[in-house]
Amino acid sequence: MAETAKKSPLTLQDIKDAQVRIKPYVNRTPLVRVEDLDEMVGCQVYFKAEMLQKTGAFKARGAFNKVLTLTDEERKKGIIFSSSGNHAAACAYVAKKFGMKAYAVMPRDTPKGKIENCERRGGICILWDRDYQARVKKVADEIKEHGYTLVHGFDDYTVMAGQGTIGLEIMEDLPDVKTVIAPIGGGGLMSGIATAIKESDPTIRVIGVQVAASCGYYLSRLNGRPTRMTSQPSLADGIGCSYPTENPYPIIDKYVDEIVIVTEDHIAEAVKYIGEYAHLVAEPTSAVVLAALLEGKIKTAPDEKVACVLTSGNYDIDLVGKFYKDEHVDPVDD
Repeated sequence: MAETAKKSPLTLQDIKDAQVRIKPYVNRTPLVRVEDLDEMVGCQVYFKAEMLQKTGAFKARGAFNKVLTLTDEERKKGIIFSSSGNHAAACAYVAKKFGMKAYAVMPRDTPKGKIENCERRGGICILWDRDYQARVKKVADEIKEHGYTLVHGFDDYTVMAGQGTIGLEIMEDLPDVKTVIAPIGGGGLMSGIATAIKESDPTIRVIGVQVAASCGYYLSRLNGRPTRMTSQPSLADGIGCSYPTENPYPIIDKYVDEIVIVTEDHIAEAVKYIGEYAHLVAEPTSAVVLAALLEGKIKTAPDEKVACVLTSGNYDIDLVGKFYKDEHVDPVDD
């Protein structure tokens, strides 16, 4: 007798519930039609502009969904997370909205601006080792001592459900969408979006994009099993992934049709074109979706409606200017 398939711990209903739950707190970001790019990439281009989300990134969706499901006792104790970027800013912002404490475990060498960005939103920064596992242990120790609730940036089904509301909005705003492209870093965003889309309409193509410098999911897809790699610096530092984590991996493996990788030159070009043609400021992390089209990594048809998720826009404005002027920008470590 065949073994009964396991029920997915993340469902379309979870994402629909999250949409109702977070609706009063998040922006419904626009799906921007950018006709000037059509001929360049060979399809009808739409940008889901998550840089216009609270705190400038999609992360607020998952953070709100997580906090809104906590008990009163859990809220009193506060939340904790390991991040120095968009997830930290979102968690601090959400916690402040509910009068909660938010503790961010960050590398000691985190740029001052990122620390200030978290603290400005009410976060309490705990500076620790750069080594990721050391920070994971610090988070676990703090939880054991103080009873904080962990809000993981991508390995949490409740957070994934919040991010998946992006997929619902795309289908609502563009019912005849044929392809949805989104970045893959840790995998939480893609897990949520892919679940929302494939459990609603399996005929819609879902494509994930990673950077060649740090592409654990891409290599895992090639090898048919989770595969580890040594990451290199990239302009798209927000989606570095040396190894796929336990919870997103099977969802991505099941629902994502293709995973492609892009190079640094095309990422820089994409940042420029998003600014020039869509008048949006996108992080390089966001721009990988357009980079994949520019690089010819995704096959499309001229009449195909393609929704590209631009995840965030929190980037040094001086560096953004360098992209626009075709000046060199150094890749950075995750």
